[in-house]
Amino acid sequence: MGHSQADKARSRRRILNEAATQIRDKGLDALSIGHLMQQVDLTHGGFYGHFASRSELIAAALERALVAGEARARASRDSNKSVSVTALARSYLSRAHRDTRKSGCAIAALISDVGRADPQCRAVMEPYIEAFIAKVAETFGDDDNARATMAVSAMVGALAISRVMTDPKRSDSVLRTVRDGIAAMASDA
Repeated sequence: MGHSQADKARSRRRILNEAATQIRDKGLDALSIGHLMQQVDLTHGGFYGHFASRSELIAAALERALVAGEARARASRDSNKSVSVTALARSYLSRAHRDTRKSGCAIAALISDVGRADPQCRAVMEPYIEAFIAKVAETFGDDDNARATMAVSAMVGALAISRVMTDPKRSDSVLRTVRDGIAAMASDA
């Protein structure tokens, strides 16, 4: 018995949502098609009805993770208020964000993996990094992206580093140090 296009679309969404969660949590290389398909109650063979290859799945899952992270960040802001660089850094470099790798910023969760990935994955992530830099530049009120590039690099790096630290106090210190540095950079404007 065949499946409708709507059923196929729902299955594809389930696969992508689960794959996006898995890659944010464990990285690109850890994604197993067999395990993924089992998690969404579909057959391993059914995978190829949705994707031509594992590489295609990874690029699509990366896109899904980036979109979800961006949507989550937008939802956490009051759209009627302008956001200061300090408030943005405080939110991004928080314990809550550090501790939610599965649903937090996919850039910080996957930056090293994507840096080693194929050009297709790098091409997926690059515009999200550029958009993040542009958002921070706008928040700084800059036409020049230099400070925004530095701030985004510091935030992504600090979040990634804080997740490596096994000592919670040291991890918190990394977040706080970079938050304070970005606040100082903002006050120098």
